[in-house]
Parts: sequence; C-alpha cells; structure tokens
Amino acid sequence: MAQTDKTIEISKLNKKHKTKQILTDISFTAKAGRITAFLGPNGAGKSSTLRILLGLDQDLSGSATFGGKKYREFFSPLKMVGAAFDGVGGAPRRRVKTHLKMIAQSNQISQRRVSEVLILVDLVHKSQARLGELSLGEGQRLGLAVALLGDPQYLVLDEPTNGLDPLGIRWFREFIHQQAQAGKTILLSSHILGEIEAMADDVVMINRGQLVVSGELQDVMKNLSSLEEVFFALTEGGNADD
Repeated sequence: MAQTDKTIEISKLNKKHKTKQILTDISFTAKAGRITAFLGPNGAGKSSTLRILLGLDQDLSGSATFGGKKYREFFSPLKMVGAAFDGVGGAPRRRVKTHLKMIAQSNQISQRRVSEVLILVDLVHKSQARLGELSLGEGQRLGLAVALLGDPQYLVLDEPTNGLDPLGIRWFREFIHQQAQAGKTILLSSHILGEIEAMADDVVMINRGQLVVSGELQDVMKNLSSLEEVFFALTEGGNADD
C-alpha cells in the first residue's frame, strides 16, 4: 500500500447525544504490528468510538482516521479496513460462500479470496450452510472472514471471541498474533480481560466517555497482578452510565 502511516489515530474525539456527553476528548493511537485492546464497561463509549471510526456515526468534533484518512475516503474500504462489528449482517437463508462472494464483488475483490478466507477462519465445512444455521461462534468466524476478504492493513474487531468455545478462543489468539506479526494494525474490544491480557501489546481504557489509561500492557498493569484488577480500579468497579 502507498501509505507510510499505518496507524489508527483517534484525536480529541467528542460526541453528544442531546444534552448528554458521550465522549470527551478521546485520543489514542493503534500502531502497526501491534494488538491494541480497547476496553471499558458497558456504556463507557467504546461502541460510539468504533462507530465513528468506521463511518457509522458522527462525531461532534475531533477525528478518527486510518493512516490519516477517514473510512469514507476509501474507494474499496475492505481492501484497507476489515471490521467485525454488529454481527453477520446477512439474510438468514443466504449461504456462507454466497455471502462472502457478494461482499467480495462489492469491493472489487477477487473471488479466489473467498476460498482463502474460509480456510483461514476454519469454515470450509460450513461454506454451504445458511447464515441462519450458524452457531454464535461460527458467526464470529464468518465475521472475521469478511474482515479479512480484502487482506486489509487495518483490523477493527468488536468482541471477536464472543461465542467461541475454549478451542476457538485459543485459535483466535494464535490467529490474531499471526496477523500482528504480518504487520497489521489491530484494534479490538473485549470484555474477556484474561484473554486480552494474553493477547494485547497495548491497552486503552475508557470510562464514562473519558480516557482513563493508555499505554503498553506491562506499563498499564504496573504492580497489579492482573488486567482485571486494573480495570476495576480505574472504572469504579466496572460501572458506567448506560
């Protein structure tokens, strides 16, 4: 890719809903070749931040960019940004392989890539299954397949291990490390703090729409024994206004 800047940059992001402040001056960077975990309690503003980043919502002020560009500026966005967010998003009777082919065609991606991503996420055996027949974990894998279709530089993953069994979670951990080693820029959110501790290089934590900590995992944890301890210490027991 032509870009030399391969960071995801969130800068002074602000958002209001009516009179309620949703986000207040949120700023952080996700770097290439590293896994950045984006954490916070329900209602903290994680989804709002990711939706603004992916062009699904509007900010009040600030910016959210991929290598200096907003999501809507990409002509074929899946070739630049892969996102697993808000479920599978297809008709329940549509077959898995057909679903991937349609998305590939919409972004001028080679149909050969469909078979490749099915292998990558271990869903070849479900290629003719209907979307409505997939388990929650299989749906998560299909979401990852969609995210990988364009072999993008950037991966934005919301609760990627939700619904995966222990073997699936172990598979995802190895998979995401491989993506980071390949130089991808990875931003993911999750409530499974033990898994984040095993995967993340960097941690960003927000609470009540405000940044509470950002840095390398070992620095964020300091002398505390687990990321869970950090989370509860900085988010007042994990509570946030919904």
